[in-house]
Amino acid sequence: MEQYEPDRLPTAPPAALRRGVTSGGGALTRRSLLRATGAGTLAIGGLAALSGCGIPPAKPADGGRASSDHSAEEKRVVFSNWTEYMDVSDDEKHYPTLEAFTRRSGIAVKYTADINDNVEFFGKIQPQLAAGQDTGRDLICVTDWLAARMIRLGYAQKLDPANLPHAFANLSPQFRSPDWDPGRSYSYPWTGIPTVIAYNSRATGGRTVDSVSQLLDDPKLKGRVAFLSEMRDTVGMTLLDLGKDPATFTDDDFDAAVARIQRAVDRKQVRRFTGNDYTADLDKGDIAACVAWAGDIVQLQHDNPDIKYAVPRAGYMLASDNLLVPAKARHKTNAERLIDHYYRPPIAARLAAYINYVCPVDGVRAELTRIDKSMADNTLILPDAAMATASHAFRSLGADEETAYERKFAKLIGA
Repeated sequence: MEQYEPDRLPTAPPAALRRGVTSGGGALTRRSLLRATGAGTLAIGGLAALSGCGIPPAKPADGGRASSDHSAEEKRVVFSNWTEYMDVSDDEKHYPTLEAFTRRSGIAVKYTADINDNVEFFGKIQPQLAAGQDTGRDLICVTDWLAARMIRLGYAQKLDPANLPHAFANLSPQFRSPDWDPGRSYSYPWTGIPTVIAYNSRATGGRTVDSVSQLLDDPKLKGRVAFLSEMRDTVGMTLLDLGKDPATFTDDDFDAAVARIQRAVDRKQVRRFTGNDYTADLDKGDIAACVAWAGDIVQLQHDNPDIKYAVPRAGYMLASDNLLVPAKARHKTNAERLIDHYYRPPIAARLAAYINYVCPVDGVRAELTRIDKSMADNTLILPDAAMATASHAFRSLGADEETAYERKFAKLIGA
């Protein structure tokens, strides 16, 4: 553990730290940006220009063993992340929390926002991983299903708890032991991603929409409903509505959920399946209600008081984006120290204030209150006990299951 605490970071402006790209009704959010743009960067050290290649997964030739760790003699770490997933200064020239890490540790960070899509990114790095080669990255951030795949294939290094004292102590119980990485031996969450129901109260005539059944059956919503094009979110929420547990469902349960949605599609109850582009239509009221990512709703509410959300009585889906050290990374210890840095409450609070998704770090409430009390009180960012209990995770899938389910879902959404 380092011998001194970080410099106090400057107080962040409320909400999204005056992000120009997310201000105003219908503005692009982080998840829409990662779909709508190429790999953007405000990089410490520059942006890697990479192209996707869609190569199918294969076991690494040497079982994914780590290369020699050069952290001691090379005081650097290379970190790939998603667009709009790191706090920036008001002038957009600095990353305050990364720079705090460099001041404390003496380790330089080459940070690139070159993850635009899980599948695309995996296609970029998979050939090197399969060949037992260094990807050129020491730390990456991928969604839980891809993290599970990489661990299963031997593409991630096991983490050393000795380098992660804050992470081990401060990880929220809600995230401690996913079925794909029990005990967090290979990964730590960067943020949680709740899937809830959102609605425009002006478009619903002041009526609350708080269940998937309403979305699928309420005639007053016909043609003004959207579901997400992400299988685990849409099917997971529907499984919950059917009284099934997304952590233990069967093939028959999956088929029943897809059939339930299909009937609503056939009746033209569902307007469309969307990525993040639902936000503009929800803001305008063209979509009255939808399945939505909570971070988007937090951002939209800053400018539109008609935007509301509901957690169904049946519960909600919670995914996570996760930090992994790829096989053969040169600077494993440095990467672990960077992971641990983001589990210090002052650092975690600054990050949560910027990205507006669930903070996986315990003990941040006081720090976040100093930045913006409304965010500290928002259970979409800091879940209380009831909110945490209502969350559900989509179970890990085997390779054959994943292929079969994705094929059925693609047919449903017309992909």
